[in-house]
Amino acid sequence: MSKAASLHPKGIEAGNHETYMRLALSLATKSPPKPTNYRVGALVLDIATNEILATGYTLELPGNTHAEQCCFQKLSEKYNVAPEYLSQALPDEVALYTTVEPCSKRLSGNTSCVDRILAIGKRISTVYVGVKEPEKFVSDNSSSRKLKDAGINVVHVGGLEEEILEVATAGHEEPA
Repeated sequence: MSKAASLHPKGIEAGNHETYMRLALSLATKSPPKPTNYRVGALVLDIATNEILATGYTLELPGNTHAEQCCFQKLSEKYNVAPEYLSQALPDEVALYTTVEPCSKRLSGNTSCVDRILAIGKRISTVYVGVKEPEKFVSDNSSSRKLKDAGINVVHVGGLEEEILEVATAGHEEPA
């Protein structure tokens, strides 16, 4: 059984978006609190089988890695393909759950998460988002617009915003 599958809670009904978002939130808590990033959790779900294909959280893998990036790196390893070929390896329709809206710009110069999603294409049919990216580091996140323009659905999963923001901003300095 894969590491991701072992994290899959038994009995989650297909379409139970809040439960999948809660799982992503539990992953986010594993990220080290730092003043320079958000603690984000993400997972990739095969819609047809309701199987979690990969999970990730901020800084889980070496480098300045984002949660979505960690998922995609794990998928590349799982399917034994370079990241640019993930669109050919993934099941026909997958969903991405992420506690914070995917970034549209990386201050580090790394590829943004939205560009990574767009490179995979419509195999990712829907991105479920817990909260919009706060504007602390990058203002005017354009990822939702870019995804919608590419024909990828973006759905807000409501009800967990306060919890998500509390986890995401742990380690940030409080405003004076």
